[in-house]
Amino acid sequence: MALTKQNQKKSKKSRVRRISDWLHLWLGIASGLIVFHLGITGCIFAFQKEITEFIHRKEVFVEVPAKPQTVALSTLKSTAEKALGGKKKISFITTYKAPDRAWEFGTYKAGDPKAFWYFDSIDYYDLVLINPYTGKVTLVADHKYEFFSIVKMLHWSFLINHPIGQQIIGWATFIFVFLLISGMVMWWPKNLKKSNFDKSFKVKWKAKFKRVNYDLHNVLGFYVMIICLMLALTGLVWAFQWFQATVYVVAARSTTPPAQVDVKSDSTKTISAIPFDVAFAAAKQQFKDADRIGMSPAEGGAATIYATGYRGDETYWNYDMIQFDQYTGKLLHRKNQSEKNAGEVVIGMNYDIHVGAVLGLPGKILAFFASFIAASLPITGFIIWWGKKKKKKNPVTADN
Repeated sequence: MALTKQNQKKSKKSRVRRISDWLHLWLGIASGLIVFHLGITGCIFAFQKEITEFIHRKEVFVEVPAKPQTVALSTLKSTAEKALGGKKKISFITTYKAPDRAWEFGTYKAGDPKAFWYFDSIDYYDLVLINPYTGKVTLVADHKYEFFSIVKMLHWSFLINHPIGQQIIGWATFIFVFLLISGMVMWWPKNLKKSNFDKSFKVKWKAKFKRVNYDLHNVLGFYVMIICLMLALTGLVWAFQWFQATVYVVAARSTTPPAQVDVKSDSTKTISAIPFDVAFAAAKQQFKDADRIGMSPAEGGAATIYATGYRGDETYWNYDMIQFDQYTGKLLHRKNQSEKNAGEVVIGMNYDIHVGAVLGLPGKILAFFASFIAASLPITGFIIWWGKKKKKKNPVTADN
């Protein structure tokens, strides 16, 4: 009677374990290319801020005069609009507490909402950098075709504007979460003897390629599992509304959405000064602890001027927001970070967690290496499967 070693090994596994292993294999093969794509684009995007600032250092950073005095924000806004040909209105502005930073003036207009591709869904998306002390334009950039904008949209939805793009990304990410958990089950050592410890926690670099590849898949997969889970789960928040709603409800412990305050500008009242500059001056007083202040001009009618004070050089989750009357610059409403419930805070932190910025540069480094290893897992996993498939053609038998 002959029994292969493969069958002997299988017979020791429970049915649940055999099903888990089977799903890990075939779901991994099915989603492998997408996981590889997400890992590589995630790696590229991880240091987009640092790379951009290095390439455009002369445009991003400015010389600070002995007696720093910035040009009126409304004047800088007009300068930015002229730099764009005079036909595009600035819709968002970022000013910096750091004195050596150029200020950013952006404009965006959506294209065809039914367009299938990303490029057709945007009419224009431009960014102008200006020296706030001299009013000189340092850079005009078309962000619609900017390298990292394209990488971001590749990561987001394969450059597909149709919901199917993000659904593909979302379900592949959902499968990846299962693969991480099932991989942990497969990796878990039966005991912590030294031989098992070394096999589970160390890569045997001096072994043959087959063994090194096996260790790269299992050992490195274990070390980045928690980080990869965080990256995947934060990705699911964007991919599926039901997942985002679940995260909000669990964190907030309530199904009630946050209250919205509706305030409007009063067109019957005006002032001699420029209201936008009045609002910005008030925002600087209100946001003394902010590292960046975002200003959004009102767009006609009863709309308001928005001012957002961000704490942190790069993160977006920790901010207070103020609304001003567009005709007088009067403060109408303020919502502070401290007033937000836990659900709002968690959802607000989603982007910063996903890119690792919530932990600063160390977090981005961790996100980079986790993304790189995540991209390698489908490759090393496929090599393991291919090796076993070839081995099955010549099974080793034991006669009894």
